[in-house]
Amino acid sequence: MKPSLNIGDIATTEPLRMYGVGMNRFLPRSNGSTLYMAHRLLSSALLLLAWVMLQLAPVPRAYGFDTSQDTWALLGGYGQSIPGWGQTTERVETIDLVPRYSHVIFDRIGSGWFEGYYATMVELPLHVVVSPELSSMVAVNFLACYTFTADKLWRPYLFGGGGPVYSFADIPGMGAEWNGNYQFGLGLAHALDATQSLLLEVRYHHISNGGSEEPNVPLNSIKLLVGLTF
Repeated sequence: MKPSLNIGDIATTEPLRMYGVGMNRFLPRSNGSTLYMAHRLLSSALLLLAWVMLQLAPVPRAYGFDTSQDTWALLGGYGQSIPGWGQTTERVETIDLVPRYSHVIFDRIGSGWFEGYYATMVELPLHVVVSPELSSMVAVNFLACYTFTADKLWRPYLFGGGGPVYSFADIPGMGAEWNGNYQFGLGLAHALDATQSLLLEVRYHHISNGGSEEPNVPLNSIKLLVGLTF
């Protein structure tokens, strides 16, 4: 007797076979369960933040793409991976240069201490690896950010997101040149005048290849950045 075919199995597995992708690629790996859960929790938190912002957002006053409140920024700083944090085994030090564009989506959200605005940010960071050997990594980051504006001089903000990373560095444990990153952090903007602000940030930063290649030892880092908007 010929084995019966399940239409559901064909629909879900056959397209993946056509592109040479195994089903195990999409399943969480047991040896990375902690990082997998952290990734799921971060994704859920960002989705929840976006939903809250949509519920609190005022109705747009006019149609169109308003860039009147958009800003550019340039940040620089230092980052270091921490051996023993998760599965990180290598201490990698970087000097970071981060150009950034911010677009305000919703302004005048909330009231009191929660008053602020929601923005999306696109970054094109250059990570110059200074240890264990001189090299570099480049990336594109897509971030969501909420800035508290109750105080007009000092404005704290929260942000998170991620994007692709290409590594030129030969770092033990990193088995792929193409990787991904996710990150979240805290920042503080100090208004210098009507158009410029001094920025101070601290970030948690994770890089790995998501199991696409072996070995896949992640880099869990802390980054400290200072910058200026213009």
